[in-house]
Amino acid sequence: MTKADIVAKISERLGIEKGDVQATVETFMEEVKTSLESGDNVYLRGFGSFIVKTRAEKTGRNISKNTTIKIPAHNIPAFKPAKVFVEGVKSNVEVVQ
Repeated sequence: MTKADIVAKISERLGIEKGDVQATVETFMEEVKTSLESGDNVYLRGFGSFIVKTRAEKTGRNISKNTTIKIPAHNIPAFKPAKVFVEGVKSNVEVVQ
């Protein structure tokens, strides 16, 4: 599902113009991004949390030059789904093997 699909479904379900829904979705995503960039986590009860995780410094390898490099500690955005969300996916999505 793409952002356009989400906008179309919300517009259809609520009877709101697609342009208004598009602006709302864009603003929501921008606010989440801005919060994470400032170091604040975003908690959406029943859905999940957008959090900032810290990755420790580690040693990596440059395969083409056969040398070791240090990868400095850094922060990355992450999403942790709520238990209700996880249980819904577990019970409704068939396991593909």
